[in-house]
Amino acid sequence: MKFQIRREDLLVPLQNVIGAVEKKQTLPALANILIKADETQLSLTATDLEIELVTTANIVAEESGETTLPARKLLDICRALPEEASISIAVDSNKAVVKTGRSRFTLATLPASDFPSLEKINAVAEFLLPQATLKELIEKTAFAMALQDVRYYLNGLLLEVSAGFLRAIATDGHRLAYCEKQADCDIEEIKQVIVPRKGIQELMRLLTDSDDSVNVMLGSNHIRIQTAEIRFTSKLIDGRFPDYNRVIPTDGQNRIIADRDSLRQALVRTSILSNEKYRGIRLIANENMLELQAQNPDQEEADVEVEVDYSGNGLEIGFNVNYLLDVLNVTDSSKVEAALRDSNSSCLVTYPDLPECKYVIMPMRL
Repeated sequence: MKFQIRREDLLVPLQNVIGAVEKKQTLPALANILIKADETQLSLTATDLEIELVTTANIVAEESGETTLPARKLLDICRALPEEASISIAVDSNKAVVKTGRSRFTLATLPASDFPSLEKINAVAEFLLPQATLKELIEKTAFAMALQDVRYYLNGLLLEVSAGFLRAIATDGHRLAYCEKQADCDIEEIKQVIVPRKGIQELMRLLTDSDDSVNVMLGSNHIRIQTAEIRFTSKLIDGRFPDYNRVIPTDGQNRIIADRDSLRQALVRTSILSNEKYRGIRLIANENMLELQAQNPDQEEADVEVEVDYSGNGLEIGFNVNYLLDVLNVTDSSKVEAALRDSNSSCLVTYPDLPECKYVIMPMRL
């Protein structure tokens, strides 16, 4: 195999797929990237056996072929080269020679046959939607995913497809994030898949705010998302996600409406003296006023007041301040609304200009 390519034409695809290359791997081939060259196109594939990323680049090939090269070393070489440099890569037996200008690098290769591939997807649902829509769905909900929870099905994001809608739901048992968007999904029955945390993090990195369509394929064990630049495939988490409809409260008659940024700043100030381990703060709601209180084991206290629109009875409730801040940081809306039934029930947070999103936060005892 022998081909030539511009530095930028190789660097961008390498950066796109490097997220699937594990630093600590069990198989030597997983530290490598699979490269296939034909006359005019180069295909690059990286996988960690959970997710797979495939992208392409334009080349001028003297000899077609395929091999695997050390992914991070090749990326570091490209980064270190001057802009617009021309790169020549020639592979002979178990060595690859990378030449550019007066620089020459010899890399060890592994046979392409050693490189694992994910099994074929048998799609049970397939649809198109704008790339920006999918990105927004994920960004508005992914923060609520669990991290290394023994309930493995919480360590990912639920994507639910029904006729005309795509929904994303994440929960760690203490808070829940829900968002839905219209999508051109022509399916008869609801389909649910749980995409693992790493796959979601890669999608957030790869997706852009463009209106270009992405093709989404849901299989029984995999999800595949194809953009113009890259093909993303991920295994799915096998498990039953909690019934999120039972978690979202509908009876919160005590409604607090606040300026989002004022409330966020008040929470940040109060959190400074909260317990560093439990991060609990107390909210005391009275007519048109919300008082935020925190104290820590050193007997230090914070007391901050913020004006709100509230006309219900006096209410006192405790929350993890990080959970509240996560929800307030997910959008730049001007107003936020919190609905509560009583001091022991969960809180439903919504935004008037973002009706498609709902956030539930469980209270904590202080």
